[in-house]
Amino acid sequence: MAKKLYPDAAAALDGLLRDGLLIACGGFGLCGIPERLLDAVRDSRVKDLTFASNNAGIDNEGIGKLLRTRQVKKMISSYVGENKEFERQYLSGELEVEFCPQGTLAERMRAGGAGIPGFYTKTGVGTLVAEGKEVKSFRGEDYILEEGIFADLALVKAWKADETGNVVFRKTARNFNVPAATCGKVCVVEVEEIVPTGSLDPDAIHLPGVYVQRLIVGSPYDKKIEFRTVREKETA
Repeated sequence: MAKKLYPDAAAALDGLLRDGLLIACGGFGLCGIPERLLDAVRDSRVKDLTFASNNAGIDNEGIGKLLRTRQVKKMISSYVGENKEFERQYLSGELEVEFCPQGTLAERMRAGGAGIPGFYTKTGVGTLVAEGKEVKSFRGEDYILEEGIFADLALVKAWKADETGNVVFRKTARNFNVPAATCGKVCVVEVEEIVPTGSLDPDAIHLPGVYVQRLIVGSPYDKKIEFRTVREKETA
């Protein structure tokens, strides 16, 4: 079996990057984003990228870093707030955006990973989301056809992995990372810790190693917070 562990993000992405890629990226806000891998994509200077991701991070964090360097051509996302550069590029026509309801986006990634080219959903019927999509009636109710996402590359952030690529996520970092991982032709994962093969409880593994081609250790990480809200100090 070929070794999956690489020394750093640039090495792990070597030979995988080119202009015009469709990249599925895990993360939710600033939770569970593959920071080291996104930095390496930025540093590679590839361009005209399409990202399928729940959101685009914030200014200068996550995919927001690649928006700053104008490497992103299109975003397939469900939430696009907290990012002024995203807003500016979208409103000026520099960035193409495909809005996708959050559950639909997760299912489009999951479907791609399962080899399913499309599925019907009620979400978005009668709204802008349904424009240009096939509508079909089931039991007297309308559903729209959504296509599975088949990405060229998946970038994922996890908590632990063993040397064969079996992966464990921590808490909410699990949400979009698992479907993103499965829908990529090649999946590269950055983790906080590599543990010996066989040390993970098989029942605790969230992403089997069959989905993972390359691994890096990205720690240490800062725990970033989008908004810090604190109570004002009361006077004595």
